[in-house]
Amino acid sequence: MKRVVIVRHAKAVPYGYDDDFSRKLTDRGKADAKLLSSKLLDQNIFPDLIISSPAKRALKTARIYAEILKYPENKILIEEELYEGVTTQEFIDILANLDAKVQTVFVFGHNPTVQYLTGNLLTSFNGSMPTCSTVGINLEIDNWNEVSAREGVAAFHLHPKDFK
Repeated sequence: MKRVVIVRHAKAVPYGYDDDFSRKLTDRGKADAKLLSSKLLDQNIFPDLIISSPAKRALKTARIYAEILKYPENKILIEEELYEGVTTQEFIDILANLDAKVQTVFVFGHNPTVQYLTGNLLTSFNGSMPTCSTVGINLEIDNWNEVSAREGVAAFHLHPKDFK
């Protein structure tokens, strides 16, 4: 079994759309990322690989999760396409090229892409992806090159508001 954990970046400052790429996390966003990554830690859910959009808010969210989950920050893989948005097939192609040793990959990105990817990887998804939403998707495959759309099963769907 392989697992993909899709995370929408935490709450970012509402201004700066003229430089959207550089928007920073709010204090609430940082707290939410610490909260949800701590919940994963409590459940012994750890990444073998973290992939992030290069945008500041996504990368900072990934770094917070990495710190809490004891993943080396310098091993976070930056995937440029996650900022601009990827199609489901492009995302499947990214996953298909992962090393076979990777069992659990965390992917940090932006809406609407993360919601589309979540919905398109799962057999069924009627949820939403507010900031810092974290969805675990179990895939009944042995190798990443076997991944396909609409075959995943939701393992968990965490929202910050569920723990406040």
